[in-house]
Amino acid sequence: KLQKRAARVGFEWHDVTGPLAKLQEELAELEAAETPDERLMEAGDVLFAMVNIVRRYGVDPEQALRASNAKFERRFKKMEELAKKSGEDFSALDLVAQEQYWQLAKREIG
Repeated sequence: KLQKRAARVGFEWHDVTGPLAKLQEELAELEAAETPDERLMEAGDVLFAMVNIVRRYGVDPEQALRASNAKFERRFKKMEELAKKSGEDFSALDLVAQEQYWQLAKREIG
């Protein structure tokens, strides 16, 4: 809402290159943050910049995040199911083995 309101009065990048550059700047600032408060503020700036980018592509950011969360949840459940079918405790697997199940789940359900 804030970004849309700002855009209505002309406070907006002319194309997506501005927001992409801003995202890189904000990511660098997040990486350099030293305190929990600094990290909190910089993480918020990263998210705000991402919203601006997504908006520039004509996508509703909240709708996109909800869809992505749902997709992640489906895939995560599927990889746990696949591990169980193979007789493995998913939580006991190392990250390499878990990633293999992730890739398998992606192929099976998209």
